[in-house]
Amino acid sequence: MKFGATITDAQGLRLAAEEKALFREMNPFGFILFARNIDTPDQVRALCGDFREAVGRDCLITIDQEGGRVQRLRGPVWREWAPPLEHAKSAGAEAERAMYLRYRLIAYELKDLGIDSNCAPMVDVAQPGTHPFLLNRCYGHDADTVARIGRAVAQAHLDGGVLPVVKHIPGHGRATQDSHYDLPHVDAAQNELDRTDFAPFRALNDLPLGMTAHLVYDRIDAAPATTSTRMMTLIREGIGFDGLIMTDDISMKALSGSLGDLSKAALHAGCDVVLHCNGTFAERTEVMEAAGEMGAVAQDRAERALAMRQNPQELDIDAAEAELSRLMSGRVYDG
Repeated sequence: MKFGATITDAQGLRLAAEEKALFREMNPFGFILFARNIDTPDQVRALCGDFREAVGRDCLITIDQEGGRVQRLRGPVWREWAPPLEHAKSAGAEAERAMYLRYRLIAYELKDLGIDSNCAPMVDVAQPGTHPFLLNRCYGHDADTVARIGRAVAQAHLDGGVLPVVKHIPGHGRATQDSHYDLPHVDAAQNELDRTDFAPFRALNDLPLGMTAHLVYDRIDAAPATTSTRMMTLIREGIGFDGLIMTDDISMKALSGSLGDLSKAALHAGCDVVLHCNGTFAERTEVMEAAGEMGAVAQDRAERALAMRQNPQELDIDAAEAELSRLMSGRVYDG
């Protein structure tokens, strides 16, 4: 069965009849959840069931559950987390283990709801000028630290039966603008980027899923990475990432043009899947129709990614929380 080359979302807490019909027809590769889709655990489980029933298979369902500002599951039902950069700094020399435990607990919560993917680890390297929208979501200020913590975060997800999505490939840390609203430009030379921004992604190039960065690397290409054939070639050949690559949200204001044209441009450049979030029903339809079905290479990557899903390893919640509390000197949760 060929998958549609999209990951899309739903308007509310359960699928409307028109959404079910659209997803049945277009067969998107997967779905992503937002705060508007989340109320109670049973409701989230039911919505995940709606998605899978609509496409007739055990499709991927992902979410942004980084902790800090970017987490869709919130207290008091679910754990509230401090921003990743603060968490890693507080753990000091134990940051890898502490971040592993943090995301192992997150993976446990996700899997319990039927969510089998998370848009993490985020291995963008924090820089002096990193925009505040991204800064405290980072894991550190040097490539080696970020790569090591990123590996721990990825393994925590895999051990929990949740597929990690490494982002924002090939590196968003130098962005001084928020790509939700503007198109950031990076003026660094490629050899410098190779040593810093690109290095964590090279270290994690075996992960099953990746998400692009909406920014322009001026000394490499004039087009945003998501729609740049040159940048996608660099990601595949220079960084060596052969997992499934999804775009960051194709409707973000960093990109200009119609959603249909942008979807086609991203796939033409070498992305495998178009991620579209927070659109109207008509916009979702436009993106899915423009993206069409996956090609053979993208389909193979998609099937390899799904094959990496596994039953979660057993987790002693009390022991994990106790160890994390010890590593963090009791400063574990936020709120």
